[in-house]
Order: sequence, then C-alpha cells, then structure tokens
Amino acid sequence: MTKGRIEAFSDGVLAILITIMVLELKIPKGGEVEALKPLWPIFLSYVLSFIYIGIYWNNHHHLFQAVNIVKGAVLWANLHLLFWLSLIPFATGWMGEYLFGVPQVMLYGVVLFGAAVAYAILVKVLLYHHADDSSLANAIGRDLKGNVSLALYAAGIGLAYVSPIISCALYTLVAIMWLVPDRRIEREIEPD
Repeated sequence: MTKGRIEAFSDGVLAILITIMVLELKIPKGGEVEALKPLWPIFLSYVLSFIYIGIYWNNHHHLFQAVNIVKGAVLWANLHLLFWLSLIPFATGWMGEYLFGVPQVMLYGVVLFGAAVAYAILVKVLLYHHADDSSLANAIGRDLKGNVSLALYAAGIGLAYVSPIISCALYTLVAIMWLVPDRRIEREIEPD
C-alpha cells in the first residue's frame, strides 16, 4: 500500500479542523475596537490550537517522508491520531468560551496528551514495519522531545487545579518546542 492516500486523507482532515475552528470565531457585537475585548480568550485559544494543528500537520508530513511501508495497522494508528486531533476544535471552543477555567484547561490538556500518545503510537507502528537500519528508525532515535512533551502535558493537566494559567503556559511551552519541524528526518532523508 502506498503512503499517498494516508497523507492526502490526513491533510484533508487537518484542513477541515482548522476550518471548523475559524468558523467558530464569532463577529463581535459592535463596530468599535472595544467590541473585540470580550473575544480575546476565544481568539487566544484559537491561536494556540491553530499552531498545534499546524505542528501536527508539519511533523506528520516529515514523518511520512521517511516512510516506505504502510500496512493496515498504520492506517488504524493514523486514524487514532486523527480522532484526538478532531477533538481540538471542541476543547478549544470550550476553553475560550469559559475563560480558561479549570475543567476546560484540563480537558484541553487531556486532548493534547491523547494526541501526543496517538502520535507516539503511530511512530511505534511505523517503526515496527521498517527495518532497524531504515531511514525512519535512524531519524526517530530515542524521541526525547516527544517524551518531554508527554510529561509537560501530564503536569499541565494536574496543575490546572492549582493554576490554569500555569497549565496553559506548559501547553504553550510544548508548542514552542515543536515549532521547528523535526530536523532528524530531514537530515536522514536528504542526499548528501
């Protein structure tokens, strides 16, 4: 099976998720700049989620550049990832609408944690179907950044009771860590 269909499907789903999120941004009541003030939490949560979906799209693209084999298990692992990513618009809307409250920030963290676990599973399934000396295996290595991300998400979920702002800061820190695409794969697949 070729990887083109899984990439195209994933690209389409991620494009739809971004579209859903932007359609949830409501026009302010009133034409003056002050009318935008109550919308800042919604817009802020949208920006963070847009960045996250962009990060997943970018890293998914890089990951599949090193993929040679796609089996049924890969399709299911990819759908598992898309499931968690499809929850981002809901969690984003709830978090922005209720001003970054404790349950909303916790749910947002659970969705991010679920997506990160699903991405890690996708990577493991892909590695299972590739040789130990493949470009993919060489590029992935120990995945320290992925493991640190999971720990920060878990901390953010737990700290939401203490301070939703600290939780959101941790979620933002993870996003900042991943803004630069995974260069390991680029280095591995680019010709010298």
